[in-house]
Formats: sequence, C-alpha cells, structure tokens
Amino acid sequence: MRRASAFLARRSLKTHRRAWTAVFAATTATAALIGAFAFVIGSLLLAKPPLERHAGADAVVAADQQVTYTVKPWGSKPKTATAYLAERVRLDRSVVAKAAGADGVAKAVADDSVPVAVGGGSGGTGGGASAVGRSWASAALTPYRLAEGHAPRTSTEVVMDSALAAAGNEPGDRVTLQIDGAPRPYTVSGVADTGHRGGTPAVFFTERRLTALAGHPGTVDAIGIVAEKGVSADALRASLDRTLPDRTHGDHEIRVLTGPERGQAEYLDALGRRGDLLNMLSSITGTVFMVALLVIATTLSQAVHQRSGELALLRAVGATPRQLRSAVGRETSRVAGAAAVLGGIGAVPLGLLVRSLLATDPLPLPVPVWLSFVAGAVGAVLVTLAARPVAMLAAKSITGLRPAAALDAARAPEPGEPGRVRTGAGAVLALAGVGSAGAATVHGGQAGAVAASGAATSLIIAVALLSPWIARTAMRVLGTPIRRVGGVSGFLAAKSAAAHHRRLGAAITPIVLVVAFVCVQLAADSTMERAADQQAAASLRANLVVTGPSTGLPPTAAQVVREAPGVTAATGVLRSTVVLARREVGDPKLDRLPVLGVTADQLSGTLDPHVTAGDLTDLTGRGTVAVGKDRAADIGVGTGDTVKLRLGDGTEVRLRVVAIYERALGIGEFMLPRETLAGHVSAPRDQRILIRTADGGAASASGVRRALAPYAGVQVRAATADDIRIAPSATGGKNALTVIGVGVIGGFALLAVISTLSLITVGRRAEFRLLRMVGAGRRQVRRMVVLETGLVTVTGLAIGTLVAAVPLVAFAVSTTGSLPYLPPVRYGVLVLAVAVAAGAGTMWPGPSGGRSVLKRRG
Repeated sequence: MRRASAFLARRSLKTHRRAWTAVFAATTATAALIGAFAFVIGSLLLAKPPLERHAGADAVVAADQQVTYTVKPWGSKPKTATAYLAERVRLDRSVVAKAAGADGVAKAVADDSVPVAVGGGSGGTGGGASAVGRSWASAALTPYRLAEGHAPRTSTEVVMDSALAAAGNEPGDRVTLQIDGAPRPYTVSGVADTGHRGGTPAVFFTERRLTALAGHPGTVDAIGIVAEKGVSADALRASLDRTLPDRTHGDHEIRVLTGPERGQAEYLDALGRRGDLLNMLSSITGTVFMVALLVIATTLSQAVHQRSGELALLRAVGATPRQLRSAVGRETSRVAGAAAVLGGIGAVPLGLLVRSLLATDPLPLPVPVWLSFVAGAVGAVLVTLAARPVAMLAAKSITGLRPAAALDAARAPEPGEPGRVRTGAGAVLALAGVGSAGAATVHGGQAGAVAASGAATSLIIAVALLSPWIARTAMRVLGTPIRRVGGVSGFLAAKSAAAHHRRLGAAITPIVLVVAFVCVQLAADSTMERAADQQAAASLRANLVVTGPSTGLPPTAAQVVREAPGVTAATGVLRSTVVLARREVGDPKLDRLPVLGVTADQLSGTLDPHVTAGDLTDLTGRGTVAVGKDRAADIGVGTGDTVKLRLGDGTEVRLRVVAIYERALGIGEFMLPRETLAGHVSAPRDQRILIRTADGGAASASGVRRALAPYAGVQVRAATADDIRIAPSATGGKNALTVIGVGVIGGFALLAVISTLSLITVGRRAEFRLLRMVGAGRRQVRRMVVLETGLVTVTGLAIGTLVAAVPLVAFAVSTTGSLPYLPPVRYGVLVLAVAVAAGAGTMWPGPSGGRSVLKRRG
C-alpha cells in the first residue's frame, strides 16, 4: 500500500505542479508570518530596560512598581491582576541607613533626581537642553569621574556632564539652570565623564541642594549599593533581603535589583509598555492564526477539490480509501514541508521588520541567535502539522465513497453541495456575530468593544463556511447584468459561475477576508481618532498655549501667566495616569488610564468638557474627581458617589465625584485637581499652560512672552485640540501596530487572494481548451475571465465591507455614539489593491498568461 500511495503522490505532484505551486506560495507565506510573530513575541518576552544610570552599582534598592487586584470569581479560585505604575514609587529615607548596615555593603547612596533645563534664550524664544539633576554622591553609581575641576561644595556650584560641557560650559563658567521655578545661575565647578555616550546628560549638585530641589526630603527615588570587594551579587542580595523591611512607607514591597534587573529602577514604565505591547500583539496574533488557518484551509481544499474527479476515478477502479488518503497526505506533506522550511527562513527578516516598528529606546528588543531558529521552527512546525489534516479532511468526501458511487462522482463537473454540518456551523456563527454586534451596541464601553471584536471574528469565519451559498446568491443578483453587458463573453461568464458556485465561493473568501480585516483595523482607529479630535476641539476654549522643554514647566509658570496683562484665565495641564480596578466577566482587571490635573477656577475660560451633572468648580482639594459619562455608567457612579482609584505612584484614594462630563474621548475619562496629582508624580511639572485672553490673543501673546522671559525654552502659540487631547493624534506619525496589522497581515491576505485565484485558474485550463475547441474566440475567453474576475472582486468587496460594517457600527455606536468612519482615500486604496491582486491571480496564470491555452485544438 505504501508503494502505491507513494507512486500516486509522485505522479500527482508532477501532473499538478502548477496547482501545487500556488499552494506552496500560500503555505510559505503562512509559515513566514506565524514565525515572524513568534519571533517578535519572543523578543518582547526577553526585553529588559537598558542599564545606564546604575551601571556602576552592584545592586539597586527600589520600591515595587506594580499594583495587584485579587478577586474570587464565583465557583473558582482567587485570581489576581497586575499592572505597572508609570510614576515613581519612593522609599522612606530611613531605608538608606538600613541598607548601608547590611553585611557586604561598602556604600549605600540615595539616588534622587530632578528634571533640569540647561541654558536657553531670553524672551521665551530659546530652547534649553534637557538634563537630569542628581547629587554628586550618586555619580559613583554610573560611574562618573571628574575630568576637570572639583566636586560641588556649595549650593551654587554644579558639575556638568561632559556632553553638556562640550556646548561651552567649562569649569569656572556660569550656567543658567531651570528646575523648580525661574532659572537661576550656577557656577560650573567641574566636568565629569562616564567614558561612554548614551542616556540623558546629568548635572550634579551637592546632596543637600539636590534633596531640597527634589521636594520630598522624607523619601528617596532609589538607593544605589556598592558592595565590598569579593562579595557576589547573590550574597549581596541575600544580605539586603535579610536587613531591609518587607514594605515601604505604603503598600509596596522593597525590591533588591541586581544584574540586568537594575535597569527597571531607571525606566519605570518600560515593563508596563512591554505588557501593553504583549497584550495588543497577542490580540493581533490571534487574528494572524485565524487568517493563516483560513488561508491554508481554502487553498488546500481547493487544490483537493479540483482533483475530486481524478480521486473518484481512482476509487472507482479499485484504489482503497486508505491508499487515496495516504497519497493526498504524502503530496501535502511534501509541499507543506518544503514550503515550511522556506517560510521558516523568511520568518527571520520579516520578524526583524516587525521588531523595528516596535523597538524604542526605553525598551530595546534583543535578538539572540537561538530565537531566530526557534521562531522559524515554530512557523514551520505549525504549518506542517496543520496542512496534512486539512487536505485529508477535504478529500474525505471522495475517498470514502463506494466504487460505484465514485464512478458517478467522477463524471460530476462540480463537487456536491456543502455538508449540513458546514452549513449549520456557518449559520450559527453568522447569528452569533450579529448577536454579538447587537450586544455591543446595548452594553457599550469595554464590554461593547469586546463584543464587537467577537462579532468580526464570527462573521469572517461564517462567510468562509457559507461561501458557496453566498456565491450562488451573488450570481442571481449579478448574473443578468453580466449577460447584458458582456455579450457572448458575459453569457459564458454567467453560465460558468452558475455551474461552479463552490469554486466561485472559494475565490470570494480570501477577498472577503482581506477587505473585512483591513476595514476593521483602519476604520476602528480612524473612528476613534476622529471622535477624539472632534471632542477635544469642542472642549477647547483657550486661544493660546504655553509649551516648554521636554522636562516640562515648573508650577510657578502658570501663576506668572495669570498675572500677565490681558489674560483672563490660565491653567497648567499636569498629565499622569490612574489605575482603575474592575471586574470583566467576573475576572479581575486593572486599567491604566491617562488623566489630566487642572486648576478648577481657571477651567471656565480654557476648557469645556460639556458637564451633564454636577459642577467643575467643585473640583478642588484632594478628595474630588470629575468622571466621563461612559466610564461613570460602566462603574455605576454619579455625582456625590465615591470612586476608588490608584494614583500614578500606586497610592489608593477614594474620591468624591463632583461632575460628570461627555467629552471623555478627547480629554480623558477622569479629571483631578492639580494638587491631588502633584504629590504622586515623578516630577510635578506642567506639560502645557492653557490661556484665555481678552483680546483674542494677538497683543496678549507678547505680554505672556515678556512675563515668561526668565523661563528657558518656552514657546507661546495658538492653542489647538492636540494640546488637550489625552492621547496625541497619530496623524503624521507612524502607528506601529496599525502598520503591522494592516501592512503585514493585510499584505499576507492579499497574497492569499493571488494564490487562491491562481490555483482556481490553473484548474480551469481544461475548460479554456474546451471553449476554444467548440469555437470561442481568444478575445471572448479572455473577456469572459475578466468579467468573472470583476464578479468575484465586486462580490468580495461588497460582502467584506458588509462583514466589517456590522461590528464597526456596533463598536462606533458603543464607544463614540456615532457611525464608523473610514477616509475615502484609504478605502479607495484598499479597493485598488484587491482589484490588482484579483487580476494578477486570474489573468497571469489564465488565458492571458500563456498562448498555448488559447490555441484552437482540432
């Protein structure tokens, strides 16, 4: 039996090499795509924050930057959710002395830091260099060494980083630094060098001066540890663990970081960003697997179905079901195996491309050599394992027939109707998709977004299962116009499509897939972006805005602006995050949400979030909050109720709701008094100052510039919606996940369109020859194929758009209260790409691809 099946497999591979070439191309791309995502996820899991500031420390003592939330769902064990904090969790200063007393510790240094703007022009037109202020004692943690001059001895002396000294700040020079207020002059006492370049330049003060500038004398950012000679990292960690208390001044554990972990004390949000990227990539990866499985199933099933007559004939002349299944399996394994190897190799450059879109300075993504082999192997193995069962399942309907029945099947021009199981499953998934979309519009909020995503997945799979019925319906609608417009070629195209609706359905499926997927990805982003832009623009009442250096503006700047002539209102905008604990389907979830800290009595002239309940003038003190309308509905609160939040540094607070507002997409779901946030951020510096002037801005802008003349690096300009928008607009920037989702996966889906249509066209060569033999002209056959391609493209575009529209309407209504929006230019590019792919898939291997097919056979 093995010899017979091997013989059949070899002959079939040679006879149907054109069809298997299309399968090979699709399978290679599938393996490359799966391997690329395995590569990127593996790189993200290995990523660690870089080590710069504490490279000379043997260990770093810091507070845990995570918060947890534990609940016990009904009937199951307790579950815990974890989230990283974006703001610094500080240690009690008494921990420094305790760490210094641990065995094996030579020195324990308090490492505080403050943002510093160096230099800058006058009149608000100059720009200052950004730096970090540290104590000279902490210079040993990098390590810095004096290259010139001496260490700072007084509160007016500083040591400059050699990178800053290169700009002209030599020992003995005077330099202007802006830290907590108006810029002040300092004397450069020395220049320090690390021996390498990278990271943020530093300015060193005396320890007493730095502690005063930091503004939190009872706490420290972190503690750098220098070990005694001969003490290993493990021994040092164990000694510190024994000596230090279990908790900080709050609820956070004290962590002892050694080795590469030390970078976590420098880049606080790097691991949080990694977690966010992993969550989003996991969602995209799920879509990738769905697309990949559909592509493999569609191409392999079509390849096997094209041979259904041949398989039936073999069964009729005595081949056993086992021999036929073995032959099909061997063919598929050989093609898929070779394709998987090539795709596994291609996964590495594709993975490097995707990685380049995600890598950032705070979170470099490593690429160990072994990861390339593992990622390629993952893609190759998954594709190889999936291909053979799919092919054998597609051949089951023929190989399982009795010889007499197989003889009748061999004469049939088209395989039978789709099975009841397939049709029933497709109908159930279609109903589930529509039901999920309806649930999304009813529930709204986070639950609505999840339901809309489920609706999209269900509908795409339903279309793949019901594609023959969809093709038959499309033919009834478009058949008459094609016959009328196309003449003889239209008649041939309509008859061919009507007789082969299963083949037509297989051609439509990949087009529906690419259109639905790309539309959902693009329209979801553009809908949210448009709604956020509109709400931010509607909220803006300020006509001027003050911006500063990357370090931000000190809190005194807003008060100076209020006293400028012509200014009627001015509020600083302090940005931070809060963590909201909630349940999602019974499981714990922690959401990190961006928030604004504002000055309530200045809001009436600068910001209008459209309050629907309560009063924003009550947004004062340290115990109040304003909440977006949708979020308030999600958590079930109204004015006068209490909301429990964790601020940016993890401090848990209970805040009284004083106002509910509508425009949360533009300005965020929570607004807090500035004084509430200021004590819980790493650096309480405003990112913007919103200004309302009496004269519309022209003359008052000059007065504001004069008032801010002592401040380095400030600019005064007309205010725009982006100045208050909670997340900066992606327009003009590169949204990495959109590029990955639309570019990489959409490109793969387009390749699947070409492969599937090429496979179908190759299988029709006998049909083209027969048409030429019975008298059809070369142009008529070619025009027939063009009309069929148009039928497939139009049907696929229409169904794909409809499939995308159902979840998109649910998503848009539940989150923005409006209809979805997709820029016409983007949709036009998608239509053009699909049309070109469909044309390439049918015309290249079809009648226009080879003259021999068109020759009349006598």
